[in-house]
Amino acid sequence: MKAYIFPGQGAQFTGMGKDLYENSPKAKELFQQANEILGFDITKIMFEGTADELKETKVTQPAIFLHSTILAEVMGSKFQPDMVAGHSLGEISALVANRTLAFSDGLQLVYKRALAMQKACEQTPSTMAAVLGLDDHLVEEICANTPGIVVAANYNCPGQLVISGDVDAVGKACESLKEAGARRALILPVGGAFHSPLMEPAREELAAAIEATQFTAPACPIYQNVSTFAVTDPSEIKENLIFQLTAPVKWTQSVQNMIKDGATKFIEVGPGNVLQGLVKKIDGSVETEKAEV
Repeated sequence: MKAYIFPGQGAQFTGMGKDLYENSPKAKELFQQANEILGFDITKIMFEGTADELKETKVTQPAIFLHSTILAEVMGSKFQPDMVAGHSLGEISALVANRTLAFSDGLQLVYKRALAMQKACEQTPSTMAAVLGLDDHLVEEICANTPGIVVAANYNCPGQLVISGDVDAVGKACESLKEAGARRALILPVGGAFHSPLMEPAREELAAAIEATQFTAPACPIYQNVSTFAVTDPSEIKENLIFQLTAPVKWTQSVQNMIKDGATKFIEVGPGNVLQGLVKKIDGSVETEKAEV
């Protein structure tokens, strides 16, 4: 069975999507539609922007979403998923690809999500850190015993977990984690504490937008970051998406469940190849490849 997976923030690069724009009339039409929906020329930033311009949350999130969803669309009959999943932001790309959301609705949600997250980041000085080489339970325990707000945010693969919270608490937790034997506990260059309780203002703002958006029965199950199991019920998908901003991304568990349910090949749709690497670390026996037109 084929599992199609969609990347999140951090996969962006200058020139992303340009080949699709130049070689497919359908892609060109969708990119132009995106410029109109967003009210600014995102294609210009994607194709020619600097790394700093692309790194702005309000640009990064829609840019990655567009690259992923337009690629899936241009693949046409080659895009035959038995199941889908997306890492954080990639979950919305996956929901457009499996027909739960319309392209324009998905793009508007992504943009609202990006702006709401940006606003939440500005309210409290907060950050994230990558922790390598420790057992998940030990990381969770150290976070729970650290004063302030710091939580496990991304379960990326065994031995690689990202923590998230206020600047002081994350810094203190990193010191404790190194003392406990972490190979690395490294502060990440991100704008704030994604997938932590500090994203609550963004979650509330996005919840209203999600509630107002039409979700339809998907063409295949999605394995969501919050629940990790196959979901096909639109109201359940909606609920999980609302909680995603303040809950951890359980990528390891989602991939394990997809494999348990029959996935033998994982195809990454969108910029970069980070997810293929994570899947291989979760289970080296499955095939991974990059989606191509």
